[in-house]
Amino acid sequence: MSTSNVPGKPYDAFLFDMDGTLLNSIPVVERVWGDWAMRHGLEPEVFLKTVHGVRARDTIRQLALPGVDPDHEARELLIAEMEDVDGIVEIPGAIRFLASVPAGKWAIVTSAPIALAKRRMAAAGIPMPEVIVSGEEVSAGKPSPECYLLGAKRLGVDPKRCLVFEDAVAGILAGEGAGADVTVITTTHTTPFETPHFSIADYEAWSVRPIGENAITMVGA
Repeated sequence: MSTSNVPGKPYDAFLFDMDGTLLNSIPVVERVWGDWAMRHGLEPEVFLKTVHGVRARDTIRQLALPGVDPDHEARELLIAEMEDVDGIVEIPGAIRFLASVPAGKWAIVTSAPIALAKRRMAAAGIPMPEVIVSGEEVSAGKPSPECYLLGAKRLGVDPKRCLVFEDAVAGILAGEGAGADVTVITTTHTTPFETPHFSIADYEAWSVRPIGENAITMVGA
């Protein structure tokens, strides 16, 4: 587990989670998942705290609800989430921050299906990177490190030379498991949690600077 002071440290690439890290989709999550929770006799205020950063089918499977097919429910939830993008916005400063990252030096690593990722990124006005890893492409979702290992592989870099940007515990654990450093984005969560990692509210006060021929770092704007 890294507790290094991230600013100024050189990295070969940045790996970003999406929901809660590059964009705020909390209004949609509360509407779609809140309705689902009530239909299944769950308390939304409690249940919604468990869904962040994890694939939908994994969240539902962990509940072990009698007669509930996690894959079917995940497909139904995806349809509802694809139709509802009202209120999705960038995390403050995210678009500017990403624009300062050299091409081929960043990827999105999300638990969302690829179609939903593209839909939400477009709704927030955030351009897609050359590389994206979706929850559909890995055998084990976050907190497994498989997704971040795949993201680094697709960029052709060592995951230990990457900086992961995350907002949820499952994603933080995935980044740690991949051997990467982690920066935690805190703006979207009203329930704080303790983390030894470098944390920022959003990207407003930060930018990206090249170091040497191939490395990049984050610095105060």
